[in-house]
Amino acid sequence: MAPEPTIDDPKRVCVMDASGRLGVALVERLLNKGYAVHAAVKTHDELQVFDQMPKKNLRVFRSDPFDYQSIVEALKGCSALLYSFEPVQQEQDSFDQELMSEVEVRAAHNVLEACAQTETIEKVVFTSSVTAVIWREDRQSTTEFQERNWSDVNFCRDYKLWHALSKALAEKTAWALAMDRGLRMVSINAGLLVGPDLTVQNPYLKGAAEMYENGVFVTVDLKFLVDAHVCALESTSSYGRYLCFSHVINRPEDAVKFAKTLSASKVVSLPTSWEDGKVCQQRISNKKLNKLMIDFKS
Repeated sequence: MAPEPTIDDPKRVCVMDASGRLGVALVERLLNKGYAVHAAVKTHDELQVFDQMPKKNLRVFRSDPFDYQSIVEALKGCSALLYSFEPVQQEQDSFDQELMSEVEVRAAHNVLEACAQTETIEKVVFTSSVTAVIWREDRQSTTEFQERNWSDVNFCRDYKLWHALSKALAEKTAWALAMDRGLRMVSINAGLLVGPDLTVQNPYLKGAAEMYENGVFVTVDLKFLVDAHVCALESTSSYGRYLCFSHVINRPEDAVKFAKTLSASKVVSLPTSWEDGKVCQQRISNKKLNKLMIDFKS
């Protein structure tokens, strides 16, 4: 692990987008660990999320991923970036879903290019998704999905798996730029982030029945996801991609319990495979991340 920041000499990092659930939790955790944090948000309306946080080592920037100069300003003086793209529901509703993937790719390109032009940046922790790993025509023949697997973008487009398409294309773009520019990058390919705001409309859930049957329907708790990001940031041995999840939903009782949490106001229709008593074999591994986090102290 890298040395911990000290009060007298805080290490400066940028969190972007800092207004989503993950971003806010990362800002809070990093401040508590002694980092100086640049929190990059898209609009001034999102500033209130930081009202209860200590201001001493916190600077908030309005940083649009499509405004290159605003990204550069947020990154100034930072040694690392923790990046996630979390469109709000209004943005998802206002864009054609296929166009949304182009939006996410363009944002990833701008952010990685800005990192490459910022001399102080030593590492990028890029938030991606399990959906960028598991979707392809021959998925049934894959014994165990690991970090080397990639979703087939043509398959995702044909079957309108827009979340998987966006995440796969954006992550591929980021990796291509990182390798071309000599940037050190790590990606956290997260399962479905669970919490009180999760609804059946979440785009990750497209194909949920197939994910369950294939043994790759995984979720992640916010605390574990934050731990994974901070560990990847601080570890000198972190590299490449990391599948990140804390629960595998492959038993009917777990699936039914999960479905009931999606929305209190809607009756969720359960796929037949979730109710037929069948336990599906787990076919996805997070051994690489677990090994990295053995000695991690949150």
